[in-house]
Amino acid sequence: MHWSEEGIVLAVRRHGETSAIAEILTRGHGRSLGLIKGGRSRALRPILQAGNSVIATWRARLEDQLGVFTVELASARAAWLMEDPFKLAGLGTVTSLALLLAEREPHPRIYDATLFLLDAMDDDDVWPALLARWELGLLDELGFGLDLRSCAATGSNQALAYVSPRSGRAVSLAAGEPYQDRLLRLPAFLTQTGGHAEASDVADGLRLTGHFLERHLLRPRGMSAPGSRDILVERLSRNGQ
Repeated sequence: MHWSEEGIVLAVRRHGETSAIAEILTRGHGRSLGLIKGGRSRALRPILQAGNSVIATWRARLEDQLGVFTVELASARAAWLMEDPFKLAGLGTVTSLALLLAEREPHPRIYDATLFLLDAMDDDDVWPALLARWELGLLDELGFGLDLRSCAATGSNQALAYVSPRSGRAVSLAAGEPYQDRLLRLPAFLTQTGGHAEASDVADGLRLTGHFLERHLLRPRGMSAPGSRDILVERLSRNGQ
């Protein structure tokens, strides 16, 4: 069996003295693992960096085997992303959370959104808000989407300002005001298209998605959010003051 497709390198770990095992996210085959012979070589190490896009060819005798990858570089993003600690934290957050996707299960919407996000990371005024939206999409794709269409108390879709940490339903400003200390803030950019999002709003958006990522996807697996994500929220909070 074999297939060939462009994909995003998510993670690479050493295997033996010279080889590596790579996790690559593709549109049609999802998060796939494979052995890369010589993956520790001087020629392949720059290619096998998280965030790079590669043309990956996977081969195995049987479908349920680990399989072997061969890769060719399609887009080298990792080098310039690693030069900036803020961008590097964003890259680490995306690639770490993408590992929550089930192996070999296609998620074309997540793949497309990941590619769009990574390609936008040259603009620090844009990509952090895209990351918050990407996390909302990840929750939805894995069956834990939030309902931000209307207020859980009134049914209105006007002035939505909070989210219930229990139900994941939106709550309007008026209905939630008496309980605001028990609710999560819903920044407007998460329910609108276009427009600029302030750093403090993006930080609140990431706190919102982070709560549900922890509750539904991380804690049940005995995991915690990547440290890179904390770096992002801290910097955005500081910039928004």
